[in-house]
Formats: sequence, structure tokens, C-alpha cells
Amino acid sequence: MINLMLNTERSKSIPTAEGTLSGSVCGEDALLLLQTIILIKAIQSPPTELPFAPCFTLKSSVSAGAVMDQFVGLTPRETVEKVSCSLGCSPASAEVAAHLDKQDPLRALRGEFLLPTVNGSQECIYMVGNSLGLQPKKARKYLEEELENWAKMGVHGHVLGPRPWAWAENTIEELMANVVGAKTEEVALMNGLTYAVESQIRLRGFDPQKSMLLISPRPGEETLRTEDIVRRIEEEGDSIAVGCFVGFDCAHAAGNVELKLHDWGVDFACWCSYRLVGWWGHDLKTRFRMNNVLDLQPGVSGFRLSNQPILLVCPLQASLEVFNMTSMQELRRKSLLLTGYLEFLILHYFREDASQPHKAHVRIITPSDPQQRGCQLSLCFSVPIRTVFQEMEKRGVACDMREPSVLRIAPVPLYNSFTDVHRFIETLRDALTASST
Repeated sequence: MINLMLNTERSKSIPTAEGTLSGSVCGEDALLLLQTIILIKAIQSPPTELPFAPCFTLKSSVSAGAVMDQFVGLTPRETVEKVSCSLGCSPASAEVAAHLDKQDPLRALRGEFLLPTVNGSQECIYMVGNSLGLQPKKARKYLEEELENWAKMGVHGHVLGPRPWAWAENTIEELMANVVGAKTEEVALMNGLTYAVESQIRLRGFDPQKSMLLISPRPGEETLRTEDIVRRIEEEGDSIAVGCFVGFDCAHAAGNVELKLHDWGVDFACWCSYRLVGWWGHDLKTRFRMNNVLDLQPGVSGFRLSNQPILLVCPLQASLEVFNMTSMQELRRKSLLLTGYLEFLILHYFREDASQPHKAHVRIITPSDPQQRGCQLSLCFSVPIRTVFQEMEKRGVACDMREPSVLRIAPVPLYNSFTDVHRFIETLRDALTASST
């Protein structure tokens, strides 16, 4: 995996509706680096009931994008119920999913990816894009091109060909910058994924037990509150205020929610890992003089350790080119409805029922506010999860398990459909039945 990093070399707060630091708990894991490091682990909280919506008639003589425009301002539940009322079916019917797929202006993007199959034919219900995304179809083509270049040119591939290895990552930094809302010169493609918080503290002569501040949710809650983060910072006061730089771990946010890292004026951000200064951060014009004088490139490029392995650049290029076919605004718009549809069906079928105390139920521990989450929902089950997970796998579902009781489900707007969500729910019903017998 290629590490990516941003540095705007400015120190400003991030304005949000809830406060100045709610961006620090975006996604599943958020990392707030202060003078030392505040490490935040955020799980997620149960949703609230969504309001019901009156019936209406869908327009059928306009484009798919225009039809979807009719849902702007509605909650996912209101959208589903209006569609079902117009179609004359249950809100939980597969007809609703099929209709939403038909009207989805981004549905063609699914064709840019390779979907795993079950038993060699039926498409897998792939709900684990939070862990590993699907392979873009162009990834193999680009990889084979560079393997051919290696075979024919050898070392000269570093400086020759349409994608010279020595600076191949430079050709896609603009695409990456578009995904995170940054300027091209603020983005550098870097090394591998690692979190070295404690070792970095020790390297500077501090004790992690004293210098690393951990924040936990309130008793009985499963998500951090913005006001608790702000209060902890205020409590620490001058001990963290002098020379303070704030960094954001966007590993589960980049490509998932709309980011505006430049406009927000963050000091720095990474969406895989951060690294120390290395040789590849040296200015290209003087890099090979070997005069033992470090001449760093300006900005974030000076933090690079080495040129990126070309075989990693190729699939990243293929992925970013798909992102470039749309915008993060459009992807986020679909994501809100897609994940909201999943939430609606979970509440419809698996809510705790006092009249059926022995029935397995599911609690969504991801924030119910769509602005505080990405595409993923974490589902907490009232029964041990391993058997349920195994039954899901047998039926062709790919998802993420966290024992003892959590499944992480991520419908990705680039390639998941509303029908995928409906199939997932039907499969989950079957798996729960099978696991209870």
C-alpha cells in the first residue's frame, strides 16, 4: 500500500456545525497529533428513528440524475418510503432497490471494477471495501505494461517510457489531490502503512505513558463526543499549546467522505501513514551529486523516502482514474442514500423486539448522524458473531468481522448497488436463521 501525505504548512481550526475539531473523529480511527500525540479510537453509537414521509409520484420522463435530484433534502427513509409508495410495494421490497439502481447516475462506475464470484458465476455481495477495495479493470493492463517495460528496458525504465519509474507517482498526484481537496503541490505519494506513535515519542526522549493522551467514550457510549475532545485539550492547556501542530489520520475518510484539507488549513494529514525525511525528498536536480548536503524539495515532497515501486503506482493510477470520472460530491451524495438504505433495512428487520426476547437483534453502533460517518455501518449482534459470519461467507457475502459481536458493512458508492444492499439483508436473515438452529 502506498502512503499518502499532505502538508499545507498552516495552522487553523476546521469549522464544522458542531465545533472546531469534529473533523478529527471522521471515519473509524482518528489520529490527532498535538505537541506530543493525542491518539483517539472512536467506535460508533446507535442510530435514532427516522421520520416517516408521505407518498408522492415519481417523475419518469427525465434523466436518472434529475430523478435523483427529487430526493435532495430528504432522509434516506423518506426517499425509500416515497419510492415504495409510488411503486405500490413494501419499503423493504427488492423493487425499491431495483428502482434506485435504475435511477443511479453513477451506476456505470460498477463496470470499471472486477467483482469476485461465488461458485464461479454469481457475483459476490462485496461489503468490505473499507478493508480492501475491488480491483479496477485497468490495474492489470497498467501492471502488464510495466512488466513488459522491465523486460525490454531493464534499468532504463526509470527514465524512459510513458510512466518513468523514477517519478511515476508525480503523474497522479493531481488526481489524488482532487480526492482529498488539496492542491497538487501539497500531496506526496509515499511509503507503506504503519503507525509508530509510541516509538516516535520515545525517539524524542518522552514517556508514552505520560506523553500520549488517550480519550475514551463516556461510560455507556461507543463514540467520542466533540465537546469531550475540546475539553481535554483545554484541560491540558499550556502543556500542549506551545508549538502545537495538528494532524489528521484520514485513512478511512479519503475517498469515503468529501474532504477539503486545503480550505480547512490543516497542518498535515495522512491517509495511510506519516514518515520522516528521506533521500527521495532531496531536490531532483541535485539528488545524485552525493555531496552529503541535504537539499530538500519544498513542501510535503521533502518528506519522501524513496521513489514509489512502480507495481504499486499502477493500481493506484487505475483507481484514481475511476474517481476522476465523477466527483467526491457525487460519490458522497450516493453514499448517504446507499448507507441510509442499509440502515433503514437493518432497523426494519433486526431491531430489538421486547415481545420476542429470544429473537436475535442488531444494534447499529455507528453514529446515526450521516455527517459523522462514512459509508460503513458497524453492526453489533445480540448473539456471538462467528457462526453468523461463517454462514454469510457460505452464501457469498464478503464483510469484516470483529469478535465477539460486530460485523462491519461498507457499501461503497463506486461499485456497490442498492440491490447489493437488499441482497445482503436477505442473506443476513437466512444466516441468522441457520446459525440459530
